[in-house]
Amino acid sequence: METILSSHSISPLLNPKPSSSKTLFTPSLFCTKPIITCSTLKKQSSQSLKPLSAAPTTSWFAHAQQGLAALALSLALNFCPLVYSGNAAASEFDVLNEGPPKETYVVDDAGVLSRVTRSDLKRLLSDLESRKNLRINFVTVRKLTSKADAFEYADQVLEKWYPTVEEGNNKGIVVLITSQKEGAITGGPTFVQAVGENILDATVSENLPVLATEEKYNEAIYTSAKRLVAAIDGLPDPGGPTFKDNKRESNFRTREETEEKRGQFSLVVGGLLVIAFVVPMAQYYAYVSKK
Repeated sequence: METILSSHSISPLLNPKPSSSKTLFTPSLFCTKPIITCSTLKKQSSQSLKPLSAAPTTSWFAHAQQGLAALALSLALNFCPLVYSGNAAASEFDVLNEGPPKETYVVDDAGVLSRVTRSDLKRLLSDLESRKNLRINFVTVRKLTSKADAFEYADQVLEKWYPTVEEGNNKGIVVLITSQKEGAITGGPTFVQAVGENILDATVSENLPVLATEEKYNEAIYTSAKRLVAAIDGLPDPGGPTFKDNKRESNFRTREETEEKRGQFSLVVGGLLVIAFVVPMAQYYAYVSKK
């Protein structure tokens, strides 16, 4: 039995119309899940890429914050002054806390003494201590911030290093302040008596300030030591330097010098004027005579 299909029944099979929906479903016999179109895939891909692109941005911002914080800390350390509590950072307090030198006789906190001066002082003062049982310590400090002058600081050093009278009885302290160009000497009763008030005053007013003013710190210290040792040994006083009166010469000339210079000046000017007038006239006369 034959079945005749009409043209209306065959046309849907040959010319299928496009579907208006964006999702196409396969027959239920083959697949139960829908097929997703390209537009849906684009949306999913853009959503999946958002966290990946946000992560580098966040990391860069965190690094930038850390860099700015480090820069701010560096600037604060470089340009902001450090605040110290009290005067513990001052060099004179370091000298007090370190105590008297054990192997040498010098505490050169100012750093102005040479190795030769240190060696000469050690030889001279160790011999004095072995013979007379008197010890002299020399201290150099660049500047004072806690005391008014070198004498107060020298007394403070003596009391700090030798707290009892028995310990400081035969000890002497010589202090030189390099920035103030002054010095001081103090000591226990036995030391002061052995040296004498006159030599102590002369050393403080001559050796230390005069040579320190000329920035001859090594000579100031060593000549003071030799002068004190000579006084203890009862030898003649070697003396000390004195301030030189530097008289400034006047820059003004005397009347005789002025008159002499004026005459020389007039002579030179006159000669130049003669040359300026005579030479052109002689040249012109020679030129006319040739014609």
